[in-house]
Amino acid sequence: MTRATVRGKAALAAATLALLAGCVTPQKQLYSWEGYQPQVYAYLKDNGVAGPEEQIVALEAAAEKARANGTALPPGYHAHLAMLYSKTGQIDKTALHFAAEKEQFPESSTFMDFLMKTSATKGGN
Repeated sequence: MTRATVRGKAALAAATLALLAGCVTPQKQLYSWEGYQPQVYAYLKDNGVAGPEEQIVALEAAAEKARANGTALPPGYHAHLAMLYSKTGQIDKTALHFAAEKEQFPESSTFMDFLMKTSATKGGN
């Protein structure tokens, strides 16, 4: 084998390894799903038996952890919190979380406006 052939094969091997190394690098998650899916599942499965207060505590703790890690909350997170706050009669926090959902996901604005209007007319229940 000539030196050119050996160098060519070495360069090809190095390029292949570099390409494969790029594929192995784990990507950072876009959203922090921790705590959200189990809470929504428990709420829907048990028809809210766990109580909104318990769920609020769990979701707020998970939200704080996501903020500390610099991870965004997933779609629906603030809306679900708003619904739970509405059930406890905390209208100020209900509006705050509906507004946060609208800000983070502008495509949800129409639906969030509807939910705000509905929660206000039902008196939070």
